[in-house]
Amino acid sequence: MVAIRFVDTTIRDGHLSLWASGMTTGMMLPAVGALDRAGFDAIEILSDGQMGKAVRDLKDDPFERMRMAAERAPDTPLRLIAGRIATFEYEPPEAFALFLKLAARNGIAEVRISDPWNEYAGWKRRVDAAHAARLRVILNLVYSISPVHTDAYYAERCRQAASLGVYRLCFKDPGGLLTPERTKALVPVMLENAGATPVEFHTHCTTGLGPHCCLAAIEGGMTIVNAALPPLSDGSSNPSVFDVAANASALGHEPDLDLESLRPVSAHFETVAKREGFPVGRPVAFDAGQHRHQVPGGMISNLAFQLRKVGMEDRLADTLEETVRVRAELGYPVMVTPLSQFVGSQAAINVIAGERYREVTDQVIEYALGYYGGTAIEAMDPDIRRRILERRRTEEVRRGDGPEPTLDDLRERFGGKGVTDEDMMLRWLFGADAVEAQRKAGPPVPYPSGRHPVVDLVDRLAQRDDRALIAVERPGLKLRLERGAR
Repeated sequence: MVAIRFVDTTIRDGHLSLWASGMTTGMMLPAVGALDRAGFDAIEILSDGQMGKAVRDLKDDPFERMRMAAERAPDTPLRLIAGRIATFEYEPPEAFALFLKLAARNGIAEVRISDPWNEYAGWKRRVDAAHAARLRVILNLVYSISPVHTDAYYAERCRQAASLGVYRLCFKDPGGLLTPERTKALVPVMLENAGATPVEFHTHCTTGLGPHCCLAAIEGGMTIVNAALPPLSDGSSNPSVFDVAANASALGHEPDLDLESLRPVSAHFETVAKREGFPVGRPVAFDAGQHRHQVPGGMISNLAFQLRKVGMEDRLADTLEETVRVRAELGYPVMVTPLSQFVGSQAAINVIAGERYREVTDQVIEYALGYYGGTAIEAMDPDIRRRILERRRTEEVRRGDGPEPTLDDLRERFGGKGVTDEDMMLRWLFGADAVEAQRKAGPPVPYPSGRHPVVDLVDRLAQRDDRALIAVERPGLKLRLERGAR
């Protein structure tokens, strides 16, 4: 009997995949204590890409989210996902290094890192920065399907990743592209070439095969699985921890987790989903088309929105087919942020413009210049690369050969008296106006529990200090709250 351990992804990947990162810190916090006590190996709490949504839309401070979650989870490491922090802009190395130090200062213990090309140089720079911040590093090997992504490719990249002295590797399938057969073939390759470095397994349910792939990974020797709690599992999210644990038990393994203590956590998130109108993750039917275009589920809805804005909503199938051509011409980048967005956006532009590469985004020009990994320069179709770089815009986009921006440069521009490094970082990423608006909104608002709605209403009204008297009347109910009354 083998013990199977779990990393919780509910309030990070499940939240991103199904609720478009729309959950506030207040909605998360009631669950964190129970997640801590259940026995997870780690709890994923935030990704670099979710920070903008938190600040701009939810009026939440990401660093405060880290701190408040860490207070409620003293026994379980909190994990941050940080491949890039400035997702679509240039990111000075010193800024990335400072971000990791700030994350560690605010309660993060582990960081899961990707490079969009699975490229050693990109990994090393990020891993060195994380180690300098005294964070444990989980290094992703991202799965993809192409003529390039062979068993030999993953064997070589796995050896390179393990050579960096990281805490763990993670075989990561963000698009839900793995099949049980491919999982059975690649898991032994990963485990053999990782040597003594433990390997986690991470997949999605986008094609309906996620739970089956988890079992194939466990049968192949993986003992650490990433999973989420319903209603934030399934769909385009990760497999349900309850399903994976039950199936692992049926195979004779022992899930190392207090599953019963997690059922009230699921009930809390079901209440949040019902009150906020958030979707509930459900198992999906197998979709063979996903393996061809490899566009992540959340991106498909965004492409549909772009096409609808120009009255071309009937061209979604054409756009997905165009992504197949664009990806091949760009050298088969892994369809993960930000490269998946570059491929999808360019495909949509090609369809909308009616002529391929007549218009090109600045990000695709930067990609062709090698700013998102040197592999692109060698891997791209040379005719397409030449066509992109011959544009006048290239010289405007091309970065100068001057020195890298330093932290002093950033502090001079975005800091000032009384501005913490955390605030300076958020101002650089999202603008001073967005940060100021977030600060004015105040601390996270406590979210009502799953108790009776009237009890929750009284609880919330009692916390308000902007009214001296609150009265509610309806047939059969009179409620009066008066501040200072005896």
